[in-house]
Amino acid sequence: MSSSSKVVIVTGASQGIGAGVVQAFRDRGYRVVANSRNIKPSNDPDILTVAGDIAEREVAERIVREGLAKFGRIDTLVNNAGIFNAKPFTQYTQDDYANAIAVNVGGFFNITQLAVAEMEKQGSGHVVTITTSLVDHAIDGVPSVLASLTKGGLNAATRSLAIEYAKRGVRVNAVSPGVIKTPMHAAETHEWLSALHPVGRMGDIGDVVQAVLYLDAATFVTGEILHVDGGQSAGH
Repeated sequence: MSSSSKVVIVTGASQGIGAGVVQAFRDRGYRVVANSRNIKPSNDPDILTVAGDIAEREVAERIVREGLAKFGRIDTLVNNAGIFNAKPFTQYTQDDYANAIAVNVGGFFNITQLAVAEMEKQGSGHVVTITTSLVDHAIDGVPSVLASLTKGGLNAATRSLAIEYAKRGVRVNAVSPGVIKTPMHAAETHEWLSALHPVGRMGDIGDVVQAVLYLDAATFVTGEILHVDGGQSAGH
């Protein structure tokens, strides 16, 4: 077991932003523990895949346990897994609510608690959580109460954890994106979604990836909610 190279855990890693984050860290020599519900094994010996629902405590425990067994350390955690369900508030079901809380909040709590415990032992580490700019700037026509309820809580938790662990070598930040061009958005919606951003376009996966990489390298930055939203949070 070699522990010379840094190790990053990425949740929601099988596609979209998560897959982009995995590739970007590998390009920089990190070893990766990649999780999503149905992630497939990787041919890359420096990528360990752990399939399972991050909302389940046992899955988070397995990610950390297997990551430590294979790579010996945890340097960065990227909390990317999440649910976004755009429905009018009165149409949300109890299942919608329970799923959003379980994945967005429970998943964050489970893996972050376990990863930070390991980072604290080694005296260094970094947590980055992907939230949403809708927390700060609600948009007419994009119903987002469950996203705001859960991701807004993660923004608050980011600041709280940053202060709690500032003297223990662990930094905690978040990236707050606008609408990012991923497979979840059908091509026919792109023009309308682009118009939601003052810069006139949707974000690209690379925009979020670069923000994550910046925060990981910025050792004097903690407690930051970095908006990557084409000016959306600044106003219209």
